Amino acid sequence: MRAGAGLARIAIVALGPRSLGALEALVTHLADSGCRVSVDVFEPSDAPGAGPNFHPDESPLCLLNIPCRDIAIRPPVFSRCGNFVEWFAKRTGEQADPDSFPPRADLGRYLQARLDDLLDAAQGAITVIREQVTRIERSGAGWRVRTGGTLHAPYDEVLLTPGQPRVTPDAQLAEWHTHANSSQGQLAPAYPARQLADCALGWTGRSVAIRGLGLSTFDVLRVLTCGLGGRFDAQGYHPSGREPACIHPFSLNGHPPFPKPATKALDARFDLHRSEVDRFSQALAQAAVVDPDSAAAVINAALIPVVARILSACGAAVPEGAVDEWLQTEWTNPGSQENYSPPEALRIGIALADGSYVPTIGYAMGQVWRKVQDALRAGYNPADAPAATAQAMVGFDEGLKRYSYGPPLSAARELMALIDAGIVVLNLAADPDVILTDSGWTLEASGHTARVSVMIDAVLPSPDLSAIDKPPVSPLVEDGVLAPFAQGLAARTAPDGQVLDEEGRVVPRLCLLGRLALGSVIAVDSLHDCFGKSSDRWAKGVCARQNL
Repeated sequence: MRAGAGLARIAIVALGPRSLGALEALVTHLADSGCRVSVDVFEPSDAPGAGPNFHPDESPLCLLNIPCRDIAIRPPVFSRCGNFVEWFAKRTGEQADPDSFPPRADLGRYLQARLDDLLDAAQGAITVIREQVTRIERSGAGWRVRTGGTLHAPYDEVLLTPGQPRVTPDAQLAEWHTHANSSQGQLAPAYPARQLADCALGWTGRSVAIRGLGLSTFDVLRVLTCGLGGRFDAQGYHPSGREPACIHPFSLNGHPPFPKPATKALDARFDLHRSEVDRFSQALAQAAVVDPDSAAAVINAALIPVVARILSACGAAVPEGAVDEWLQTEWTNPGSQENYSPPEALRIGIALADGSYVPTIGYAMGQVWRKVQDALRAGYNPADAPAATAQAMVGFDEGLKRYSYGPPLSAARELMALIDAGIVVLNLAADPDVILTDSGWTLEASGHTARVSVMIDAVLPSPDLSAIDKPPVSPLVEDGVLAPFAQGLAARTAPDGQVLDEEGRVVPRLCLLGRLALGSVIAVDSLHDCFGKSSDRWAKGVCARQNL
């Protein structure tokens, strides 16, 4: 792949894991074809390839929710750094514990090593431009990309890989921003965690609330404890005395996500047989093109025998029809099957993950769903799903994330240790009323009250196109170039990433991959998806459109 005369010019906006995967797919596809392209990648940050989520300078307290044994982003043939475990061993001289959950910063360093190999293999055909794109415009000659006062043009094709751009705060958060500016309360985002750690130095002895009780909350708790000199061991948590006096995490139901099985052996109990994976793949392809009720029936029919087999093998006594009933509820009211208090949900999750409890229907279902994510994407993403079916299937996948995207068992145990130490309190965790006060906020629920002077936002925004306030995406939404697939979903795209406008027509040679295409694609919040078939389809489409 060499730059030269007669080449096609491609612009890629942003350079994180998603665009790295797309570029690797493109270079791989072109390697033996004799085709020529020139790619300009616009990325203003100091962590190209890693992106903000895996920034190499991020706190080592921020962990992946994938154990080393499951990091399966295979490098392309031209890459010299090997897979993650091989790269880690070369870099540190140590073998990674297969059951460990590494820091996200380590993965970011690995992704940057992959980027270095990619740029070498591209032989000058890829240029990284350290500028922020402010606008993308169509012209008679192709696409123009603006960065400040500079116009880069023309490009034959543009790919957007924006991750999760900045959004306008929701009504609650907007009110809190205004309140924090006029009161003694302090409002802080969860990330970057290294900035949160700096702020936390001034929170000793204060009461802190955390909006959200998902994966980000575990990072926040480590920053507020280990980041201030505390430590965990087998006996529990040993405070440094520099921590906040009390931490109140909360969410709509107050349930922390269920941790993943602790070891490879425990996780293997949920493995599917090859024939079961094949049946599920066929079911997903069928489900994606029918109405929502039919889709649910097809998916349920594929899941029920698998989950029933696994539960039986684990010694769980499950009444006939119980798995079907659980699934019927999950499609309409996800999570309502678990009528636990927040502390009880945490204790049960720990026992399920360490194997001291036999799996529940929900836990087994979530682990099976995690293991069929590739098959889910393979069946859904190339299909032309009806809008209502897309809403139903995305909602089902999002609901099951409380199991399928769970944290390490160690994180759940740390939360329990902090509760035992009296630092974290969960009696306000389930949808408390939040009242604004001169000193910050007051949380009230079920007769309990807490006054906090610090509020940390640990909620990931939804990929709502109308809420995005950062260019170049926001102008494309305003102009109707990027249009939502349906209510609650993100942009409409074709299987190869080509953008479809409000009328469902292809926007020539403008593509979008990733979270902002949720609904057109599914299960996008996965590192593995960045290096999957969507990137391959885009790369092949580039060649077809350029007649390469």
